[in-house]
Amino acid sequence: MTTVEIFEKLRSLQDVLAKKIELEREINYIPKMLVTQEELLQRLKKEYIEKDIERNATKITEMELKNSLFEAESTREKAEKHMSDISTQREYENLDKEIRDASEKESQYRKEIKQKEQKIRDLDNDMEQKKELIDQQDAELSQAKARVESELAERKKLLAGLEAEEKEITENMDEELLFKFERIVKKKGGNGIVSIKGGVCSSCHMILPVQFANSVRSGKEIVSCPYCSSILFYEESSDSEESYFDDDTTGSLSDLEDLDDEEDIEDEYEEDDEKMMDYDE
Repeated sequence: MTTVEIFEKLRSLQDVLAKKIELEREINYIPKMLVTQEELLQRLKKEYIEKDIERNATKITEMELKNSLFEAESTREKAEKHMSDISTQREYENLDKEIRDASEKESQYRKEIKQKEQKIRDLDNDMEQKKELIDQQDAELSQAKARVESELAERKKLLAGLEAEEKEITENMDEELLFKFERIVKKKGGNGIVSIKGGVCSSCHMILPVQFANSVRSGKEIVSCPYCSSILFYEESSDSEESYFDDDTTGSLSDLEDLDDEEDIEDEYEEDDEKMMDYDE
């Protein structure tokens, strides 16, 4: 398989992988669209249960108050019946106090029972509203789940087609090259093959040595950027690039530091010249 053929296959594979990455991202994201609705439904159900528990507790308290009211009424009625049997002032005062205490309790119990009855009515209304919201949310969630399942099934079908296409493209290709290429495509968001212009990698924008850039330009082998690992190809640019590639200097990766040092020295000379000019003036 020639270098040109490998490049063509990698380009086709890059398109397939980019689509796969997007589909896989959507497949992971789509179910998350249901999270908010599910959380709302769970919160409504929890609130309904809490209201129901509160209603049951209030109902129990109401029944206890009614029992206490019945006892107070019985005490008062029994005391009133004995009023005709008293013979002394002391007995009258004791019985009268008992009747008054029982009457006060009756009044207090009736007041509290009325409050509990009102609270139960309020809770019933709240629970009814919650039940309607729960039914509505449950129906909407069921529809959303059906829609999500349909969208997922559609995307998984497309993904299966892309995987079959990927298998066809990568047949008889070097596994190590494919592994590195797929990794860089995922890392770069679907872009694993980039051009080199003016000796600069268009992915990481690092300046490449002349010898290395000429190797890419020759197209005799698959070359990866030593900085970002993207696979490089030569792209015709301006005339100034020709002088870069025709430079007799055979650079290497280590030459980059030397070039930087030379540029720093030239900048210092220029600054000194400017200072001398200002002094002469």
